[in-house]
Amino acid sequence: MKKTLVLLMVAALLVGGCSGMSYTEQRTLSGGAIGAGSGALIGWAAGSPAAGAAIGAGAGALGGFLYDRYEKSQGRP
Repeated sequence: MKKTLVLLMVAALLVGGCSGMSYTEQRTLSGGAIGAGSGALIGWAAGSPAAGAAIGAGAGALGGFLYDRYEKSQGRP
């Protein structure tokens, strides 16, 4: 019961924590999260998941930011 309540609280914080973000913040954070996950998997296969996650997070955040700039240049929010 206690574990379920903790998981429910964490899920609520994760979902509600991003509600006030701008599109740029959302896209940059999403890119960083996707990059960190992908980098961790690649790093795990290469023998260093922490380094892979760190590099992937940086690359993903940069990619998310650049994608946001592209969307704004096209006149989208």
